[in-house]
Amino acid sequence: MEPKNFAACDLGAETGRVILGKLSNAKLELEEAHRFVTGPTHLFGTLRWDILRLFDEIKIGLCKVSHSTPKLDGISVDTWGVDYAWSSATEPLLGIPFHYRDNRTDATYSQFLEIAGSDLIFAETGIQFMSINTLYQLYDDVLQRPAILELAKHFLPIADYLHFLLTGEAVAEVSSSSTTQIYNPTRQAWSKPLIEKLGCPIHLFPEVVKSGMKVGDLLPTLAEEIGGAVAPVFATCSHDTGAAVAGVPAQGKNWAFISSGTWSLVGIETETPIINAESLAANFTNELGFGGSVHFLKNVVGLWILQEVRRDLERRSESLDYADLNAMAVKAPPLRSLIDPNHPEFLKPGQMIDKIRKFCASTHQPEPETPGELARCVLESLAVSYAVQITTLERIVGRPINVVHIVGGGSRSTLLNQFTADATGKQVVAGPAEGTAIGNLLIQAVAAGELESLADIRSTIRNSFPISTLNPGQREQWLEALTRYTNFHL
Repeated sequence: MEPKNFAACDLGAETGRVILGKLSNAKLELEEAHRFVTGPTHLFGTLRWDILRLFDEIKIGLCKVSHSTPKLDGISVDTWGVDYAWSSATEPLLGIPFHYRDNRTDATYSQFLEIAGSDLIFAETGIQFMSINTLYQLYDDVLQRPAILELAKHFLPIADYLHFLLTGEAVAEVSSSSTTQIYNPTRQAWSKPLIEKLGCPIHLFPEVVKSGMKVGDLLPTLAEEIGGAVAPVFATCSHDTGAAVAGVPAQGKNWAFISSGTWSLVGIETETPIINAESLAANFTNELGFGGSVHFLKNVVGLWILQEVRRDLERRSESLDYADLNAMAVKAPPLRSLIDPNHPEFLKPGQMIDKIRKFCASTHQPEPETPGELARCVLESLAVSYAVQITTLERIVGRPINVVHIVGGGSRSTLLNQFTADATGKQVVAGPAEGTAIGNLLIQAVAAGELESLADIRSTIRNSFPISTLNPGQREQWLEALTRYTNFHL
């Protein structure tokens, strides 16, 4: 039987990849065709996405794929959530898309909360309150860029916009739509009450399609440009978290996931949204995924902090890769200093080492000095933060979590995985590292009729990729660390 070939264009906040997946006899093989830097562009004091450069990188990757395989059975893009691009009936791009870390929502976040009220916003969307959400970015456009709204035909989340450039078809996939804090996951529709309070015309909100739907075919001019045949383009889970959770090799019910990368998404899979006073108080979120699943989770700051530490060290002429930092962290003193990774100070780029030291000083802890101490502080703090969210999940859903699955690039850090097992007191199953791309590829396989269900996807993953299991230890000192961390919020 000839393998089926699918291309996943998986764009993260730091790097992007075009990965070829070959599916044969219920096993998936991966070939990385192209890897490139994503990251923000600084422009007149703002942070933007050079979206057309990213599109060019995708085309380079697809060109490389077309040279290695005679026929593609599908293409799909997944990216981070909340950001978006505008287009009109005559122009494919209006304005340069903003990066979610731009400070433009510092004012509009509180302004719109006052206009709409947090109770209405959460009742309509079930989404965690974060200033980066699309809702507050759109409100900034309403106030500052009315000319774009007058010209625009629609706004599209970033992955869906890239699908538009590939096919000419403008639709929004449900997982990316659900991150915007403008979409009602219960009614499965854009929230008219919030759109009215935004002051946006309803026609700017595109049709929403289910995960795993075909968007259209690759434009013939693009097929010719990349040197391949016209292939179908699928909206798998346009939001990378949705694709990553589909890529969790789990069995049974009492498990949680951590999609570990620049952000850490800590949650469980449910059948219906959990929108109540308790989930509002805990500031949890309900994002939609493949097969009608709901991902009830907390979006917490992840390896972004370590990425920024590394960039700070480079500016200080200490060039270290992540393997170096992990090795140094192993030798550093354990649980000496902790930070709250979700403190607003750590959300913005720049001077991360100074921010960490200032937080430790303000909480009467030793300030990390060496690269190893800094890395260990970040990794241990992430693990403690995960433990707090896991405990909150157990309380809200009223059942125990026995296993924590970690997927994504962060699952490569054996040290962070072990810290997570120790801090949570749970068994940790780590891998696959390319969980997002794998979820993307195998949802395409379902869409193409090669697999039947989410259960088939997870069975194929277990059959195809190695995973590692870590058990908790050293509970006493981690319980003390949890107490110290909790006191940050008192």
